[in-house]
Amino acid sequence: MNIEKTVTKIRAYFRQNKRLPTYQEIADLCGFASKNAAFKLTQKLIDAGYLSKDEKGRLIPLRLFAPLPNMGIVKAGFPTPAEEELDSVMSLDEYLVDHPEATFMLKVSGDSMIEAGIQPGDTVLIEKGKKPKDGDIVVACVDSEWTMKYYHLEQGQIVLVPANGRYEKIVPKESLELAGVVVSVVRKYN
Repeated sequence: MNIEKTVTKIRAYFRQNKRLPTYQEIADLCGFASKNAAFKLTQKLIDAGYLSKDEKGRLIPLRLFAPLPNMGIVKAGFPTPAEEELDSVMSLDEYLVDHPEATFMLKVSGDSMIEAGIQPGDTVLIEKGKKPKDGDIVVACVDSEWTMKYYHLEQGQIVLVPANGRYEKIVPKESLELAGVVVSVVRKYN
């Protein structure tokens, strides 16, 4: 089977189901009689750099989605004459995600980070296992409640600080578990 046709089918499956297909589902998509054929095809996709596997052996996308043309720079100040030229191509996967095996997404609810440019309805990409630095935005479980805030050390103690003056700082009383550091924010307008 043609790898590009397979990638197209897997992309469509991913868009519809919000996850990669299993080996059996790949076999079904490609019309294979066995999962073994799907396993071999998947290995070709891994070798070609489209997919990878996480530490548990689950498939994760690498270069699954086609690169988009980068047409250069647009000024957000005074208007300038438009010059269209292809600067390069860029994959959003590669641009937004440095470590796909350690990255997950969450949809934002609430307005405590609006002054950081993170709005309700945005999607944030979080990297697990990344050690936060002072000033990073983190996702954390504080005293059994999940939140996203700035990570700060104040007098040796971790304090989670909102980016909205209507909210108070959070100082853990009993427990603090860091899920990861926010590395990207995605907003769809339509």
